[in-house]
Amino acid sequence: MKQPWDIFCNVVDNFGDIGVCWRLARQLTHEHGLAVRLWVDDLASFTRIAPDADPVADRQRLQGVEVCHWQQPFAGAEPADVVIEAFACELPEAYIAAMAALPQRPVWINLEYLSAENWVTGCHRLPSPHPRLPLIKYFFFPGFVAGTGGLLREQGLLSARSAFDKVAQSEFWQRLGIPARRAGELRISLFCYGSAPLRDLLAAWAASTAPVSVLLPVPQGAVVDAVADFFVVESPAAGEVLQSGQLTVHLIPFLEQSEYDKLLWACDINFVRGEDSFVRAQWVARPFVWQIYPQADNAHQVKLDAFLDLYTAGMPADMAAAVRALWHGWNGAGQPGNTWPAFAAHQAALAQHGENWAEQLNRLGDLASNLVRFSRNQI
Repeated sequence: MKQPWDIFCNVVDNFGDIGVCWRLARQLTHEHGLAVRLWVDDLASFTRIAPDADPVADRQRLQGVEVCHWQQPFAGAEPADVVIEAFACELPEAYIAAMAALPQRPVWINLEYLSAENWVTGCHRLPSPHPRLPLIKYFFFPGFVAGTGGLLREQGLLSARSAFDKVAQSEFWQRLGIPARRAGELRISLFCYGSAPLRDLLAAWAASTAPVSVLLPVPQGAVVDAVADFFVVESPAAGEVLQSGQLTVHLIPFLEQSEYDKLLWACDINFVRGEDSFVRAQWVARPFVWQIYPQADNAHQVKLDAFLDLYTAGMPADMAAAVRALWHGWNGAGQPGNTWPAFAAHQAALAQHGENWAEQLNRLGDLASNLVRFSRNQI
């Protein structure tokens, strides 16, 4: 009999929270033989990355995972052996009471947000007894260094990336209706928040000395509005192509996760946001630019710098400075258009650095396997 796991996901970042939880649920099912229920409060966002999902079904089975609509009030369910509270989403009180009533209490894990801050290793796997009930919740932190839970990575991900050769890339571009590369063309995927200083970067790309093609999955709300404003067009949709100077923007359909991975593999530089696409970009081993989820009082800048400290360690000083300048500008502390040329000049060296960085991350083990190992030690 398969061991049952429950994963609870409260969708906050539209695609980041559910993106992580959906990848985790599938990996636990397919690679570890577990019976996983994924509780999601926003099925509409879920269907963007899982187009086969029914946005109104209370329960459905997708790729071996039972997907349940997490509604208020909570209808009740028998707790699983292992319960993942993703990103401190707060389990329903009735579910917590049901866990406490079991003779064998579940392993309760709060899967935390990804952070590179130094304090994470001191808090990883710490127990937190419930103030009233005979339950213990454990904090589990993904991370980039030893002493954390590592990152999500399916067993075949790196080999699939390596097998994605020029022929596979050509077939991928044909499916999206993207023409063959022009001589010297730079291809960039763009996934960002509406707060990104996009106009400044679009202007820099339009004035580039080499052709720049940007792949923009839609819908992205305010992002598409900013692109439309730059090109002085109204309501562009998937399939449209916009051009200014050396810049061509291809609006493409929003991709399910495996296709989005291929987009990252096929592009030269990837702009990513939040947590899910941020992690996937690191396994690609190509230059990337991260827009962190904005927080009040600029608290996110501390997290951004903590990651940059790790990621740029060992880089030549000029390359590290170019990365920091563009990333800070893209996250609201400067003008990214001014810092783009220096970053682009290091493209080849950043790709090699990305290979080394991915190898370093790979040595930590993957998050799903580390979660399974930890949970079995608690039972």
